[in-house]
Amino acid sequence: LQTRLQAGQGYGNTLNCVLTVYRNESVAGFFKGMSFPLASIAVYSSVVFGVFSNTQRLLSQLRHGDPSRTPALADVALASTVAGFISVGIGTPVDLVKIRLQMQTQPYIEANIKLKPTVPGFPVYRGPIHCFRTVLQKEGIAGIYRGVGAMLLRDVPGYCLYFIPYTFFCGWITPDGCISPNPSSIWLAGGVAGAISWGTATPMDVVKSRLQADGVYLNKYKGTLDCILQSYQNEGLKVFFRGITVNAVRGFPMSSAMFLGYELSLKAMKRDQTETNP
Repeated sequence: LQTRLQAGQGYGNTLNCVLTVYRNESVAGFFKGMSFPLASIAVYSSVVFGVFSNTQRLLSQLRHGDPSRTPALADVALASTVAGFISVGIGTPVDLVKIRLQMQTQPYIEANIKLKPTVPGFPVYRGPIHCFRTVLQKEGIAGIYRGVGAMLLRDVPGYCLYFIPYTFFCGWITPDGCISPNPSSIWLAGGVAGAISWGTATPMDVVKSRLQADGVYLNKYKGTLDCILQSYQNEGLKVFFRGITVNAVRGFPMSSAMFLGYELSLKAMKRDQTETNP
């Protein structure tokens, strides 16, 4: 839904998009492009949370000589920025493949692809591997990392508005005297942080989606700035808030689960280390 609303045409609001996709593509239409992100999400999340956590520990070690010391707000912000930069290297190719597949509104038909390989309505990609290989062959590394500038502008501030609110709300919700937050506090703080982060990242998410969808059939945009200018000239300021409802709504449960899994995993590993090395 997010990709169709941001990069597609004629979908209107979220409900209209849901009905249109279901009417034209049935339930399968809602799961297009899912396999590649599903296969890579574990690696992606591990890298992002690992970079964030280890950067915080490194900063605490350098500042205070104690890696386990609670980091200052400035350290959280710096660790979030580093995690945002690293995430783009992994996330850009994954997002590109997902969006290219999602922007194809018809099932792959080999006969049609031979006759009209670049006409809208006749998909050019048979699946995630074929999509990745085709983009790499035709557009090179630059094609695989199309939209990387917009993704940097989305993810670097986006992760700051992800980890900082989480740290703040987690500390605020956790009762005084507790050494660590309980699962319900983690769940709520993670959900609020996710909604804030995805909501505020929507404008650059729109630009990124449009840049990465560009090239399936046509090449409309020359770069990030050109995409921003064309989108604004053609559709006004409101275009940069397309999909904000979907982003904010999906951000809550997704981030709740992510932070809960992260914190519980850390607790489990620390407990195992304590039992192994008393």
